[in-house]
Amino acid sequence: MIVRFGYVAMSTVVQNSSPSRTMTMASFKKLDDREAGLRRLERIAGENLHNTLRLLKHNLAHDIKVYRMTSKLIPLATHGDLDDWDPFPALRDSFAEVGDFVRKHEMRVSFHPDHFTVLSTPRPEVLMNSIKDLRHHTDMLHALGFSGRMKNNIHIGGAYGDKPSAAARFIEHFEGLDQDIKERLTLENDDKTFNAVETLTVCQKLGLPMVLDLHHQWVNHEGERPGELWRDVLETWNSPLAQAGSEGDNPLPPKIHVSSPKSPTDIRSHADGVEMPPLLHFLREIAAITPQLDVMIEAKKKDEALFGLMRDFAAAEGDGVKLLNQAAIEVTP
Repeated sequence: MIVRFGYVAMSTVVQNSSPSRTMTMASFKKLDDREAGLRRLERIAGENLHNTLRLLKHNLAHDIKVYRMTSKLIPLATHGDLDDWDPFPALRDSFAEVGDFVRKHEMRVSFHPDHFTVLSTPRPEVLMNSIKDLRHHTDMLHALGFSGRMKNNIHIGGAYGDKPSAAARFIEHFEGLDQDIKERLTLENDDKTFNAVETLTVCQKLGLPMVLDLHHQWVNHEGERPGELWRDVLETWNSPLAQAGSEGDNPLPPKIHVSSPKSPTDIRSHADGVEMPPLLHFLREIAAITPQLDVMIEAKKKDEALFGLMRDFAAAEGDGVKLLNQAAIEVTP
């Protein structure tokens, strides 16, 4: 099994490279000239895209082909007071440059809309804003020139005191989404509400690919081990929605999330790095039935955590582990 590793949004190694610079609405409203303020937002977004490209070049130098882009590329993009603003024409070339680099080097990128994007909500205004946010993320993927092969990852959302009803609302609201949004969604188990079994059930009903978060599964489960779910999770990546935009001879690999608990008393928060032994145990469990796997590291130290994990794998090399490059390994059962 070929396993590639990636990290989330920010680098702790590359200095002054934040792709998430922003402006608050309070600051925007203090500006005397609204049009000048919009141009300023577009300049900030251009700088964010420039820094994204810097990080992608850093990733390329270290063989990192999996990367989660920040949702904050365009400041205030979905704020209700700016509904008449379309930032994409001014950013067309910057988005195209990033997208071209990703395609040229055969990288896999994604977005993860924040926890306010919930399709399980019973509140119409929250649903409207959630769909608006999904549209924005999908429009960014379009601006990058990406097919459905690049995804937006979300959670089911809150239970609102009745988990079966919340799951049913998620399914109903998902069915009402535009097709291009549907094709770009993956669904992840969370650490407090919808566990891996429940999330898998919704994915199977909708034909959505499931991103198994190992840390979340460890703190929120029904007694199952993650390896026991894997065959069914793997199957969700064979659906038409999962493989939208992929060519037959180049299927999109499944993806998982990994992180480690911050401490024994704070098991849900993420540590700076990732503990290698439990991850390797899981990888060995699934290696026989999984040709390829992409792993998103959600540790506090970002790319530094990835480099540390690769050093740990290097120390284990020869025991069913082979380093392929600076950010990928081969695992045998």
